[in-house]
Amino acid sequence: MDATELTSTYRRVRARTLALCAPLTAEDQVIQPMPDASPAKWHLAHTTWFFEAFVLAGAPFDPDFDRLFNSYYEAVGPRIARASRGLLSRPSLERVHAYRAAIDQLVERALADGALAPAACARLELGLHHEQQHQELILTDLKYTLGTQPLAPVYRADLDRPTLAAPTSLRWRRFDGGIVPIGAPRDGFAFDNERPRHDVIVRPFELATRPISNAEVRGFIADGGYDDHRLWLSDGWSTLHRDGWRAPLYWAGERTYELAGTRAIDPAETACHLSYYEADAIARWLGGRLPTESEWEHATAGAAPTEGNFADDDRLHPGAASADDDQLAQLYGDVWEWTASSYAPYPGFRPLDGALGEYNGKFMSGQQVLRGGSCFTPRGHVRAAYRNFFPPAARWQMSGVRLARDA
Repeated sequence: MDATELTSTYRRVRARTLALCAPLTAEDQVIQPMPDASPAKWHLAHTTWFFEAFVLAGAPFDPDFDRLFNSYYEAVGPRIARASRGLLSRPSLERVHAYRAAIDQLVERALADGALAPAACARLELGLHHEQQHQELILTDLKYTLGTQPLAPVYRADLDRPTLAAPTSLRWRRFDGGIVPIGAPRDGFAFDNERPRHDVIVRPFELATRPISNAEVRGFIADGGYDDHRLWLSDGWSTLHRDGWRAPLYWAGERTYELAGTRAIDPAETACHLSYYEADAIARWLGGRLPTESEWEHATAGAAPTEGNFADDDRLHPGAASADDDQLAQLYGDVWEWTASSYAPYPGFRPLDGALGEYNGKFMSGQQVLRGGSCFTPRGHVRAAYRNFFPPAARWQMSGVRLARDA
């Protein structure tokens, strides 16, 4: 991006983050109901700290903010524990907003004056994609914050809720496989974990034309799926009993919580908030399996990564699980799709230089890859090579299931 495009994108992304938080009270933005769900106030400050720490040079806005709002960069210095982010009553939300405004002014002035070297501009572009990731986290973390409260408060009552038809039957599309290229090309933006582009061998396979629906999850529950050890990985079976799973996160009897409030479960909707363990068990119950990330990426050839139900569509909930023919539907948006692939480096992977080398590489252990984005993801943020990753027990993310099977 040139300076003009960077400035325009910077303003748009930063304004979007503030808009996501606008419906919230100050109290909503401080509490932290579990270690994985950070408060919105912390997200507002951390994304600002990223630009201050990695793009700007000069005196810090507040010397204490390095310790408060550094996420996991060991090279930058000490920081508060992740689980303690909800204990920060100070700085106030007002001061965090002042921090954002001050850093925004410095970044835009540096762009206008041509004061940022090419390497700093590249870090600024990375920071914009980083903030979009946190926009999604604001929504997932907020949903857990509100959805686990006794009053189940509404985030926004004006979210779009179209009428849904009954889910279509599962159909399959065959892919011949072969030696296929995987990963991001050399040109254009991508995170370091998406490169280098490399060839892999993919055997013939079939992919379901849509993700699974709530109706299929209901069938799994009715058939005793949460009680049948034969369907579960050992770690998943232990986690199920330890945490008392009996249904997807937010389900309570025939009702579920979403950001527009509590309502009846719609069987036509794409199923969401499923862990990798649940995804794997349900796939097995349905007579399939989870796709590998190479299969998923190979199958997306020709699909537009901007077409789908994204956060910009103001639904903030998955749409109907449907496909009209043998073409793949809902590859992008709606739900992140678990894959059978563990999160590991590609052959020849090289992390970024300096502290930013900690961005992705050091998490390549104990995580599973997800693909495709969700209804919480900003449109234009994901692409075919995009690799999201979470621990297999994670359920607070907008995650779902697409089946695969051998051809």
